[in-house]
Amino acid sequence: MTKDLLKGLNEHLKLEFRASHEYLAMSIWLSEHDLPGFATWMRKQSSDELLHAQRIIDHLVERDQKVALPAIAAPPMTWKSAEALCAHVLKNEQDVTASINELYAMAEKAKDRPGVVMLQWFVTEQMEEEAAARAVLGRIRLAGNTGVGLLMIDQELSGGAVPGMPAAPAGAA
Repeated sequence: MTKDLLKGLNEHLKLEFRASHEYLAMSIWLSEHDLPGFATWMRKQSSDELLHAQRIIDHLVERDQKVALPAIAAPPMTWKSAEALCAHVLKNEQDVTASINELYAMAEKAKDRPGVVMLQWFVTEQMEEEAAARAVLGRIRLAGNTGVGLLMIDQELSGGAVPGMPAAPAGAA
């Protein structure tokens, strides 16, 4: 593994941990605003981001590389609205996607096949993550940021499904 790829993977950990931290804060805010379905969705997203960080850590450890855990700043604890919160989620996911794309290009250039294989999983995952965030944000924009429309989306999310997205196959993470 090249030094640049190792550095990039360690730097990418900060994005995954920051997203997990922010999504947990979002879950709390959503619970406080009587949106339990949204809160459940964000709590799951928070857990997923930790699993993503762990996947990178495992890859580095398996390849006898040094893991550098980043410091994570305290996340924001309030949002203007559910729509603003979901727009922030989409922006986070787009930032993660950009980082993954850069890392993938580095791994390809270095002919680091194990890195390419590991990062390919992330490429696919990020397509799904962005699509889910975009779907929820789109639904809020269609239904409105308050009232019955928002409650209907909240109900859909409480069942574990992301509105407008196909259900994940059993065992998918």
